[in-house]
Amino acid sequence: MLFTAEDTTIDYMGYAFSKIEMESELLDGSSCSNNEFGDSPRPNTQFNTLNNDITQLTKLQSGPNENLSRVFPGKREFPVSTVKMLAGREANLSGRGKFSSGDCRHVLSKYLPVNGPWVVDQMSTRAYVSQFSVDGSLFVAAFQGSQIRIYDVEGGWKVQKNILARSLRWTITDTSLSPDQRHLVYASMSPIVHIVNIATATRESHANITEIHEGLDFSSPDDGGYSFGIFSLKFSTDGREIVAGSSDEDIYVYDLEARKLSLRISAHESDVNTVCFADESGHLIYSGSDDNFCKVWDRRCFRARDKPAGILMGHLEGITFIDSRGDGRYLISNGKDQAMKLWDIRKMSSNATCYQGYRNYEWDYRWMDYPAQSRNLKHPYDQSVATYTGHSVLRTLIRCYFSPEYSTGQKYIYTGSHDSCIYIYDLISGAQVAKLQHHKSTVRDCSWHPSYPMLVSSSWDGDVVKWEFPGNGDALPPANKKRLRRRHFY
Repeated sequence: MLFTAEDTTIDYMGYAFSKIEMESELLDGSSCSNNEFGDSPRPNTQFNTLNNDITQLTKLQSGPNENLSRVFPGKREFPVSTVKMLAGREANLSGRGKFSSGDCRHVLSKYLPVNGPWVVDQMSTRAYVSQFSVDGSLFVAAFQGSQIRIYDVEGGWKVQKNILARSLRWTITDTSLSPDQRHLVYASMSPIVHIVNIATATRESHANITEIHEGLDFSSPDDGGYSFGIFSLKFSTDGREIVAGSSDEDIYVYDLEARKLSLRISAHESDVNTVCFADESGHLIYSGSDDNFCKVWDRRCFRARDKPAGILMGHLEGITFIDSRGDGRYLISNGKDQAMKLWDIRKMSSNATCYQGYRNYEWDYRWMDYPAQSRNLKHPYDQSVATYTGHSVLRTLIRCYFSPEYSTGQKYIYTGSHDSCIYIYDLISGAQVAKLQHHKSTVRDCSWHPSYPMLVSSSWDGDVVKWEFPGNGDALPPANKKRLRRRHFY
């Protein structure tokens, strides 16, 4: 669909923009009294010299066509306003007659999900996990009070499945949906991970009462009766395996077809708080631990038992979460040193250099504030590509993520925070582009919809809320309308 200069409104992503708004170029901003949001945030000075592959990759994924950004020969505008993008497409400046995926992302990435929020659910216990499914049609929230709720996103956020967990110890530490969205696994401070068939018609899934929650045993006879807990678990892309990180310093890979452990790695010197597959192949695994190290494991070349392919140093305290960019090269991590870091595994080392010279005090992030004297410390062997600060990582294993590839080209990273807010940073400049404020307690998890400008956060205050752009609190439109909206871009 092409728009003409005579059009008085443009239907973009289902929203009507008036000609007055277009002419005043108010499309590129947002007004929300509850949130901090800047259209042109000031870059972090430490990022001014950041010029590497990730910069170029991000620009390729989310940058406009050169002809659309050209002001005059030798000079280009960046970012390009939505009005100029539409006018350039109308004039066919790119020679394609339509927007490329990079053009679309350049426009879409300006419309951050910062308005609202609107309450999805309110529970009486702490929320620990909140995640969209791969296609965004389902949303999973897990609570300390044994409950896991699966919401039908396109059906008005109705509870599709209400799961009462089995053998819960302390809290549900993590959940993961299978790629086909038919099964969910959940973990707690126990070596038994449970798997539930969520494709059944039964709405109330009470463990082994209304439905069977099969237990997958991650322990072995060699453990000698020692009981450990699972902090993190993820399905592989093909749905055949689950990788898990545990309190016994090990990484586990469970074969779902064989119903047994296929791999156990003595990975770290402390709790393994987070694990994930690096890409779709499943060969590479990333892990992060309270020993302050991120490690990379290549299952294809375990010449020596439990030897990592490489180690990434830079955090001064334990690592709470890792998210992969999905390309087998870049990842981000959240750390108890109150920093998020970007890593390139090509910069990893083969040996770990333990640096403890800075630690001349006792500190426990579960109940103490971060020591003021530590805020300006830097690891002398820091291998990270960039560091992002502003949020706080206290009390629990707070999570961080890359923004979606489809709508933003992964140009942002975002995280929950102990100060009850959600922070969104520009990946390349390091600038804080949004700070979402609503919750009254720690935000442990949050999730950005894979294709729609919507973000959902969950907190220890029990609230699960959604943020949108521009947002009106309505349910996400049906899938067929989504396809119509996408057609406006091409």
